[in-house]
Amino acid sequence: MSFKLKDKVKLIMPLPYLKTSENMPMLRPPDLVDIDEIGQISAIVSPDTVEVTFRRGKFLIAVDKLSQI
Repeated sequence: MSFKLKDKVKLIMPLPYLKTSENMPMLRPPDLVDIDEIGQISAIVSPDTVEVTFRRGKFLIAVDKLSQI
């Protein structure tokens, strides 16, 4: 699936952890983002990874774990 900046997305499955989008990324617990929470793509990092802004922060997430709204 192809994503563009500012697309609305949500997780399609629970993740074992979340990776923050910072200069020094950190692994965070997965309960910071609910499975039905809607986020917005704020950057395309690679063809397989995007930066998604949720209400509790910005996280790097694989595109195969997201669905477009």
